[in-house]
Amino acid sequence: MSTAIPKDIDATLDLLTRGNYIADRSLATTLFLALKMGRPLFLEGEAGVGKTEIAKVLSETLSRPLVRLQCYEGLDVASAVYEWNYARQMIEIRLAEASGDIDRERLGQDIFRNEFLIKRPLLQALEVAADGAAPVLLIDELDRTDEAFEAYLLEVLSDFQITIPEIGTIKASQPPIVIVTSNRTREIHDALKRRCLYYWVDYPDAERELAILRTKVPGCEETLSRQVVAFIQRLREHDLFKLPGIAETIDWATALTELNKIVLEPETVDNTLGAILKYQDDIQKIQGSEAAKILEEVKHDMAVSGS
Repeated sequence: MSTAIPKDIDATLDLLTRGNYIADRSLATTLFLALKMGRPLFLEGEAGVGKTEIAKVLSETLSRPLVRLQCYEGLDVASAVYEWNYARQMIEIRLAEASGDIDRERLGQDIFRNEFLIKRPLLQALEVAADGAAPVLLIDELDRTDEAFEAYLLEVLSDFQITIPEIGTIKASQPPIVIVTSNRTREIHDALKRRCLYYWVDYPDAERELAILRTKVPGCEETLSRQVVAFIQRLREHDLFKLPGIAETIDWATALTELNKIVLEPETVDNTLGAILKYQDDIQKIQGSEAAKILEEVKHDMAVSGS
């Protein structure tokens, strides 16, 4: 499979489709421009709407290695970029002392060679594969880190280079494809956003969500798939702490298929709400009469439309 980027928007749509990712044209357009211009793509949206999946699909369909940096509170340079192998350095120093070779200046240079460098995801992303293709770098859930780490990324995302004081500046011979995601638990600084092309990944409409379900859960009965999508679409209109994303729709359809269900029933909905709602307060709000009401409305609308 070719590692070359798609030549136009239609080819980008085809690329995503080959990876079983059902995207609309606006997303494909922004992705195409990011690939063509060599700019990072900043994807923002609620959890579970398919942001991370885009990087995985690009890695698979373009046959490029995926380098993933999963962000979290307290993430630092040692975990994200590089650190020195202190144990090996100490062994090198002890061996030099034992042999009587203690030229401090030369020893100081020797223990800061590449062989003592532990490369973390950001540094790994600056290396090309054996076939000369740059990897796909996924910086996932950037909003979980602090502003200090976000500031560190500015050099990486603007010049695709990293400065290591003991060695110097390491620059990518070929820039990686960079996907940055955020669930917007906090605002990302404008300085970082300006280095990227931006796209808000929203919840899909019913038609696209049904297409996604047919692709991801092909064993799900058509009637059940339509009921699941209609139920989820109505559920997103409620005031819940965490609305279900596409990932939850897929999980629910998969769970119902495993239970050999072909249609939704009130008891089934109540017993499987944990697949789509992740907070007890939300489950209590929907479980019982509210779930039955939503299901009744779904079935009535489907009967009227003949679907």
